[in-house]
Amino acid sequence: MNYAREGGRLSDKLNYTAGKLKYNKRMMYIFATLTQHDSAIAYGKQILKIATETKDSFSMGVAYFTLGERYNFKSDYETGIEYSLKGVRIIERLDTSSKTRATLNASMAANYLMIKDYKKSIEFGEKAEALDRKNKNYKSLTSTLLNLGNAYDALGQDVKALKVYKESLMLCDKYNFPSFVAMNCEGIVEIMDRQNKLDEVKYYAEKGLATAIKIADNFNIMSCYQNLAVYYLKTNQHAKAKELLFKALDISKANDYKEARGTLLQSLSNVLNAEHNYALASQYQREATKIREDIFTESMAQKHANEEVKFETEKKESQIKLQTAEIRQKNILNYFLIAGTIAFLAILILSYRNYKHRQKLQQTKIDELETEKQLTATEAVLRGEAQERTRLAKDLHDGLGGMLSGIKFSLNTVKENLIMTPENAHAFERSIDMLDSSIKEMRRVAHNMMPEVLVKYGLDAALKEFCTEIDRSGVVHVSYQSVGMQQAEIAQTTSVTIYRIVQELLNNTIKHANAKNVLVQLHQSAQEKLLAVTVEDDGNGFDAAVLKQSGGMGWPNIKNRVEFLKGRVDLQSNPGKGTSVMIEINI
Repeated sequence: MNYAREGGRLSDKLNYTAGKLKYNKRMMYIFATLTQHDSAIAYGKQILKIATETKDSFSMGVAYFTLGERYNFKSDYETGIEYSLKGVRIIERLDTSSKTRATLNASMAANYLMIKDYKKSIEFGEKAEALDRKNKNYKSLTSTLLNLGNAYDALGQDVKALKVYKESLMLCDKYNFPSFVAMNCEGIVEIMDRQNKLDEVKYYAEKGLATAIKIADNFNIMSCYQNLAVYYLKTNQHAKAKELLFKALDISKANDYKEARGTLLQSLSNVLNAEHNYALASQYQREATKIREDIFTESMAQKHANEEVKFETEKKESQIKLQTAEIRQKNILNYFLIAGTIAFLAILILSYRNYKHRQKLQQTKIDELETEKQLTATEAVLRGEAQERTRLAKDLHDGLGGMLSGIKFSLNTVKENLIMTPENAHAFERSIDMLDSSIKEMRRVAHNMMPEVLVKYGLDAALKEFCTEIDRSGVVHVSYQSVGMQQAEIAQTTSVTIYRIVQELLNNTIKHANAKNVLVQLHQSAQEKLLAVTVEDDGNGFDAAVLKQSGGMGWPNIKNRVEFLKGRVDLQSNPGKGTSVMIEINI
């Protein structure tokens, strides 16, 4: 109930009509389960109101039918049947499936059985039976046959009643429907008792009792005790009959089966009369009569209360209609006066909104121009940076690199023509080694400024080589993975920018993360024209909010490059849980 109410509150807040409908259905079901029929009816009427407003015909039909059931449980059978029939007509018009029609006919048969209109019950029950057989819905057929048996039995049609009871019982045994066994047995017992077939009475009473005990069905255990007591009374086993009746009485008291208790007291009185214990028999007879009178009084009081509620409701509805008509007449003049004022205010409001809208459009254009200007400036800076890096790398590699290599060659030539002491020869060799290291460092710097692999073989090969070099250095273990990059055609400017982003992210990881493992992934989706770059580490992690207050240039540079590529960046990090950066770029 608490969850249902929370759902209803949210549905009201969001003005979610389907949610409101579900909320009222849930609440009606809950109160019906709690046998609080007035509350269930109140929610049923809310369902009807919402369904009518939204023109949801199927929900209207269900609401009418369910309200009919609730009124029947309140013993207001006239209103119950009226509502149920409305529901049946609507649902049958909308849902013509045989399963739905079978369910509706079976329910109507049960309703008419409850109000003791046995002919109507048989009419609807036989329709349900035919549809259940057609659909091979044996569980529903078992229940339908049981209700038909009760109706035939009430009209004294023993042959028909016995036939459907026994078929229902056979289906219970065949398909394991234990909940209907005791009720079928009870119907058969009544017919066998009338025909004085006492062995049959005992057999079916014991069969029903065994199943009722197995499924802990207290009501049917009590009924079966009473049926067996009939057998023992008629076979003059009075002590056994009394024992069973007292057991049944205990169950009726524990579960407040008031009407059944009256019947049991009457049966006990019959046994005591057979034993010639007339005083005690009379006492039980009086108790049974008093219970029947109490039930009748309560029934009449309930019926009177229902009539009063109906009268008061109709009276209030008439008053409301009268008051509504008077208010409508008074309001017509007010509407004309208000309409003029509203029209004037509407013109003012529309004029103001138009002015604000124009202002907003102008501001949007200015913002777009500013963004475009910033992107153009960023693009120029990045392009200039790439060109300058390329030029410097070329100058270092071809110019300074060539000169240093020439110097090394010249020194090696001179060495062969010189006679040096061991100390000088050692110093000379150390100088040659330092020159080799300088050449390697110069080539590394030139390679970092503009990797030759990136220009020749593309982004995938360049990033793979870069990650492999870092992994070989032993500073951190770097794994590189790429998916869908074999046929990738990515512009050089984009490739260089992505390469620099990954460089910056790995440098940050090495400097700050204290990580042991880093994963770099490159994934291109040709169908979505999307390139995803992911860099994850198992390092210290950090509070992502700290980046906003950080004075470093690393993260702003990364963001500027991503914005230049018109991409999206997602950073996930928590202290002690590592860092994950995912970048998506449309290519």
